[in-house]
Amino acid sequence: MKIVAFGASNSTTSINKAFANYTAHLFEGAQIELLDLNNFPIPIYSPELESSLGIPEQAILFAKKLASANLVILSLAEYNGSYTPAFKNMFDWCSRAEHKLFHKLKLFLLSTSPGAKGASCVMGAALREFPLHGAEILAAFSLPEYYQHFSTETGINHPVLKQEYVHQVEDVKNHFIVNQEQQKE
Repeated sequence: MKIVAFGASNSTTSINKAFANYTAHLFEGAQIELLDLNNFPIPIYSPELESSLGIPEQAILFAKKLASANLVILSLAEYNGSYTPAFKNMFDWCSRAEHKLFHKLKLFLLSTSPGAKGASCVMGAALREFPLHGAEILAAFSLPEYYQHFSTETGINHPVLKQEYVHQVEDVKNHFIVNQEQQKE
């Protein structure tokens, strides 16, 4: 199984990158590719820019990397209740390259923030919008108060949140186990 994981932020110290990375490594035996939006520099989208320059190669490459995955683990950062500008810009360009950016992709959506809402506003937007772009969302989990409840070494330390998170991870794993068994039949 190939997993592509990334945090929807261009912060070099993104907690969402760390959360996506940690989660991806819970899938034993998977081939994992971690993406960083900073490695895909693209100009701010505008119809005029698209008309004059076309779609940037970095946006096409990013969309191809997503399409190569059996599972995309995406941890959403939230700026003022919405997507980060870096992610929204990538999303806009990629949706021009691939009309349905997440066409036939299976997503495990995560979000986290230092605050009590755990980036739940942006999670709600993604849960509504990503299926319109072809995504099959297998699971979703928002982690509030990242610095109090998470360690990159041990994971989630809040018992109730950890139980919910582990349940979501197991649901995603089971989805792939069931699909493998059905393909053998």
